[in-house]
Amino acid sequence: MLLVSGLCMTNVAGAQVAVIVNPKSTTAQMTAAQVSAIFLGNTRAFPGGGVAQPVDLPESAPERDQFYLKVTGKTPSQVKAIWSRVVFSGKGSRPKELATAADVKRFVATNPNAIGYIEKSEVDASVRVVFSVDGR
Repeated sequence: MLLVSGLCMTNVAGAQVAVIVNPKSTTAQMTAAQVSAIFLGNTRAFPGGGVAQPVDLPESAPERDQFYLKVTGKTPSQVKAIWSRVVFSGKGSRPKELATAADVKRFVATNPNAIGYIEKSEVDASVRVVFSVDGR
């Protein structure tokens, strides 16, 4: 398992992942703790108000592993376990999983409450970066 995680991380070792929101969002910046709280189901609110609607890349995306490891400090299996408990308890539902980074960007660009993450090089004016995850 560690070997697999290591290989996945090698694919994005120099990459940066950007946490993005809709440009109309009142959230200008976020901390790792705030992003983590939304993506692990601890809160549904953006800092300063508004209901957050998180979206994930597919499990096969190396950026997803990097995002969760760097932002939450959790491995993919730990994240699955956390969400299983949250869903089972009825306290929330997993972030919607979209097929590609382009889909994530499009969803965030068209939904004022959406929050997602993509490779920083894919960011354009249709979304706003509120947090960056350094891949190094």
